[in-house]
Amino acid sequence: MKKERKPRFETSSGVEVKAVYGPSDPNRFNPKTDLGNPGDFPFTRGIYPNMYRGRLWTMRQYAGFGTAEESNQRYRYLLSQGQTGLSVAFDLPTQLGLDSDHPQARGEVGRVGVAIDSIEDMDTLFRRIPLDRVSASMTINATAAVLLAMYLAVASRRRIPWSKLSGTIQNDLLKEYIARGTYIYPPQASLRIIIDILTFCQENVPRWNTMSISGYHIREAGATAVQELAFTLADAIAYIEAAVRAGLDVDSFAPRLSFFLASHNQFFEEIAKFRAARRIWAKLMKERFKAKNPLSWAFRFHTQTSGVTLTAQEPENNVIRVTLQALASVLGGTQSLHTNSRDEAIALPSEESARLALRTQQIIAHESGAADTADPLGGSYFLETLTGAIEERVWAYLRKIDDMGGMLQAIESGYVQQEIQESAFRCQKRIESNEQVVVGLNEYKSGRERIRFRLHSPDRQRERTQVERLRRLRKSRSALGVRKSLEALRRAAGSADNLMPHFIAAVQAKATLGEISDVLRDVYGIYQESIII
Repeated sequence: MKKERKPRFETSSGVEVKAVYGPSDPNRFNPKTDLGNPGDFPFTRGIYPNMYRGRLWTMRQYAGFGTAEESNQRYRYLLSQGQTGLSVAFDLPTQLGLDSDHPQARGEVGRVGVAIDSIEDMDTLFRRIPLDRVSASMTINATAAVLLAMYLAVASRRRIPWSKLSGTIQNDLLKEYIARGTYIYPPQASLRIIIDILTFCQENVPRWNTMSISGYHIREAGATAVQELAFTLADAIAYIEAAVRAGLDVDSFAPRLSFFLASHNQFFEEIAKFRAARRIWAKLMKERFKAKNPLSWAFRFHTQTSGVTLTAQEPENNVIRVTLQALASVLGGTQSLHTNSRDEAIALPSEESARLALRTQQIIAHESGAADTADPLGGSYFLETLTGAIEERVWAYLRKIDDMGGMLQAIESGYVQQEIQESAFRCQKRIESNEQVVVGLNEYKSGRERIRFRLHSPDRQRERTQVERLRRLRKSRSALGVRKSLEALRRAAGSADNLMPHFIAAVQAKATLGEISDVLRDVYGIYQESIII
C-alpha cells in the first residue's frame, strides 16, 4: 500500500476522515430515529416527502447595483432567463440607514448593491414585476423594517393585498454584531424592532418570512462548517426566547422563520451540515421550545455558494467551484439557491456571468438527475458518520453558549468573534503553507493571464443621478406630512407601540430611509463595538 499523501485527512471543522467506512461507523446510529422519512420528524432527509420531484428549489440570484432603474433591468432579465425568485442586494448606505446625499455615503452609492432612499426608489425597483406572483428576498438587517414598510406601501399603491405577498427579509441583527458590521442600534433596540416585525407580519402579511437567520456571513468571516451552524442556531434561540418573553406563542411565528447558509468546497461536509441542521432544529423546536406545529420543526433554508472561495486568479475556475457547491446544496436539500458568478472576486457580476451562474442551477435541476429522488446519499456510511459528528459538535457549542448565559452574552464577551477569528487564521495559515491547495492560487498556477470575458462596468454618473432624484423628492413632498409622520414615529419608539404601522405611514409620506433611521438613532443611540483584547 502506498504512503498516504497527508498524515491526517480532515474536514474544515477538524472532523477526521478515515480511508474507508463501513456498517459499524455511524456511532450510535439508529436509522429509524435519526433518519426517518423525508417530510417526517426529525427531517434529516428533507422537509418535504418527495422533495424536488414535486417542486424544484427556488432559483434566486442575488442582484442589485447602481440605481433602482439599473437593478430593475437586471431583475427582469434574470426572470426572462428562468429565474424563479428575486434576491435584492442593497448598497452600503442603505444598509446603514444613510441617504445617498449623506457625507458618509460619498463614493459608496450603488457600489455593492442598489441605492434605495424612498418609496419612489422601491416602486421603481419592482416596476413591471408582479409582486403577488414573484417572491422577493431582501438582504437587509438594521433597516429591514423600513425597507419592508416601503415594499408593503408599494403593494398598497398597486392595490395588491398584503396577504398575497411572499418573500423574506433577512432581519438578523445578531450576526451583524458577530461577523458583518452593518448594525446601527444597540442589540436590545434591534431585538425590539425584530419582535415588532414578527408580530405585525403574523397578523398582516401571513406568507412573509420575517427572518432569514444567517450563517452565511459568519462562514464568510472565517467560521468552520460546525461553527457556522452552531452560531446560527444560537442566534435563532436568542430570537425565539425574546419573542416568547414578549408574549408570542412559538407556533405563531416559528413556521415563518427561515435560514441562510453557505456552501463551501468540502462537498460531503456541506451536505452533512445541511442534514444535521434539520435534525438539530427539529429537536430544538420540539423538545426545548415545545412547539406543537410540525411546520415549526422544519428547518427551511436558502443557500448561497461561497464568495470567499472564489479567486481573482484564473476566474474560470470559479465556475467549477460554484458547480460543486451548488450540487452539495441540492443534495443537502436546500429550498432556494444563489450561485455566485465567476467574476465576483473581481467585480460585480456582468450580465453574461449572471446568466452562466443561473444556467449552472438549471443544468443541475434538469440534466443531472440529482433532483429526482429525496436525499440520494442518505444511508451512506461516510455521510451518516459525518452528519452525526457535525451534530455532536454543534450541540457542544450550544451547551457552552447556554452556560455563558445565551448568545447575547457570548457576543458581548467576544467569545463568538474570537472563535471565528481563530478559525480564519488557521485557514489562512494552511493556504499560505500550501497545506490547503487552492488551484490557480498556490498550486497549478498558470501565471498572469488576461481575463477572457467582459467585466461589469459601473455607471460613473449613478451617484449624481441618485442624489438629484433625492433632491427632487424632498422639494416636491409635503414637509408638514413628513414632519408629522416622523414625530409620531419618535413617540412610538419611546413607547411599547408596534413600530411597523409608523414606518409604513412615514414612507407613504415620502420620508426617506435616512430621516427615519435618524429618529431611531436619536431615541436608541448607536451601538459601539467593544474592543476585545
